[in-house]
Amino acid sequence: MLVGVFLLKKVSFALPIKEIYVILHDKFSYMKKTIVLAVTALALLFSSCAHEYNKVYMSNDTQYKYEYAKECFANGKWQRAVSLLTDLIVVQKGSENAQESLYMLAMAQYNNKDYEGASATFKRYYATYPKGYFAEMAEFYVGQSLYECTPEPRLDQSATVAAIAAFQEYLDLYPDAIQKTAAQQRLFELQDKLVMKELYSAQLYYDLGPYFGNCNFGGNNYEACIITAQNALKDYPYSKMRENFAILLMKSKYELALQSVEDKKYERFQDAEDECYGFINEYPDSKERATAEKYIEKCKAYISTHTSSEMPAFD
Repeated sequence: MLVGVFLLKKVSFALPIKEIYVILHDKFSYMKKTIVLAVTALALLFSSCAHEYNKVYMSNDTQYKYEYAKECFANGKWQRAVSLLTDLIVVQKGSENAQESLYMLAMAQYNNKDYEGASATFKRYYATYPKGYFAEMAEFYVGQSLYECTPEPRLDQSATVAAIAAFQEYLDLYPDAIQKTAAQQRLFELQDKLVMKELYSAQLYYDLGPYFGNCNFGGNNYEACIITAQNALKDYPYSKMRENFAILLMKSKYELALQSVEDKKYERFQDAEDECYGFINEYPDSKERATAEKYIEKCKAYISTHTSSEMPAFD
């Protein structure tokens, strides 16, 4: 019985099922042997590399270990370089290779994504060799390592503040620094994180509105939003988020006036009206201009029906 049709040079012919099975079996056996040989070769290679590394790591020959560490560093084997260099910086202390080993360790930690460790080692390098060959780059990478540790804006920004301080110190020490442009760009990015942190806080206070349980300013959440927005506008006057803070400030002042007890409403509606006019003057084309104009009308309506004589007297 004939099964299957094989094409060879566009000529069709039929083979018995037994011969087809033999051909396929031989082909799969060859492939299996090839894969096994390849895996075995890789395993031997890795085993050989691991054996060599262990031999170097256990060696007391400092120069041999130093040269191997540099080879690992050059080939991007960061973890191995870190392990070897961590030992070398102790035994090489005071030698001609000590400075390079310490800097390589810091760079290996950085490339291995151990940014906290890298930052500490770069600081150590600069403190030990302030006039060293790698001093300027070490100072830059203190900030760069901290920059890599900074979280997203909603979280605690202590690392961001530390990174800003490090980059600022770098620019102060090296006014014509090689990485001046990069450091300045990082400063702008880090400052934006701080601004966003404040914006998230202000927005949260506004969204909480009259709910009193989450206020730390002794008043309601609209007052907290006002204080947060005002501080941000003062601290970051050129931020691209300035309009966002101004919108929250305007809305919070209006909502605060609405929520106020009667003896404070007149003054707060006046303040809200002034804030709305200031907003329109600064952002005449804002998407919230209509909101500001609506608030002005409502503020005027209240003020016009409540004369200053109705305001409480102050001793």
